[in-house]
Amino acid sequence: MFSGIFIDRPRLALVIAIVITLAGIIAIKTIPTAQFPDIVPPQVTLTATYPGADAEVVETTVAQPIEQQINGIDNALYYQSASGADGSYTLNVTFALGTDPDINTVNVQNRASLATPQLPEEVSRSGLTIRKKSAALLQVISLYSPHKTYDAIYLSNYATINIIDALARIKGVGQATLFGPLDYSLRIWLDPDRLTELNLTPNDVISAVRSQNIQAALGRVGAAPITSEQQVQINIKTKGRLSRPEEFAAIVLRANADGSVVRIKDVARVEMSAKSQDRYSRFNGRSGGRDRHLSDPGIQCSRCSVSCPRDNQRASGACSH
Repeated sequence: MFSGIFIDRPRLALVIAIVITLAGIIAIKTIPTAQFPDIVPPQVTLTATYPGADAEVVETTVAQPIEQQINGIDNALYYQSASGADGSYTLNVTFALGTDPDINTVNVQNRASLATPQLPEEVSRSGLTIRKKSAALLQVISLYSPHKTYDAIYLSNYATINIIDALARIKGVGQATLFGPLDYSLRIWLDPDRLTELNLTPNDVISAVRSQNIQAALGRVGAAPITSEQQVQINIKTKGRLSRPEEFAAIVLRANADGSVVRIKDVARVEMSAKSQDRYSRFNGRSGGRDRHLSDPGIQCSRCSVSCPRDNQRASGACSH
């Protein structure tokens, strides 16, 4: 029998066993961690925001036009949408296994573009965000200040600037987002009594901000065609968009006949705060930021999850107070 060869020659059997062991040690660092077929169908998510609208208005003005166009898209299995009371809208389209996620994303984008003319102006201005993703949640990372040195707004913006982009660049991470982002924004709190007293409306304030908070291109002085006596060319620069609360507070709402003016500070309070505070994150009772990672379709989550903590530790090293 074949086994008798190794019984009669123990040295040969020992050499073969050593060779097999060495080959296994060398190969264990190079072979894939796992080789399984995809069991999670690919998804494409579409998000939009309608500031100031409730869930019913979002469903009527945003959800219905978009879903009418996207319904019946190729290889789509089912749809799931949610309209939030904070004006947010999310649509998840799940496709059949084996389909190309990039092609699915293009198909959803083409269908969504047909609904854009029917959307409210505020929604069209902010745009529709369409991304491919996997339904598998890869990781959730919490960022907090151990000594409560920084508040939730600072930590949320720190994560947006220094951490989210670094994690999104990791191979295999399809999407990295914050739970309840607190992005810095100039907030104008109107006083209804003062507006009524001065015969103004919120639309007057909005129009004044839009018309006076602009980036104007004024051109150049001494540009061609010029005469031979012209020796200097000067580029004209303006201050541009406003960036501080006191600058917004000084915006003129109305000029009266007696020469006096009504400014925003006369009818409102201007502050630098979060764009939206409808959602926030906590860790062990402390305010902080929390981001989630969704994997790309078909990626090995075990390898990707090892890279995420390393990059997150490097990115958050400066925020240790």
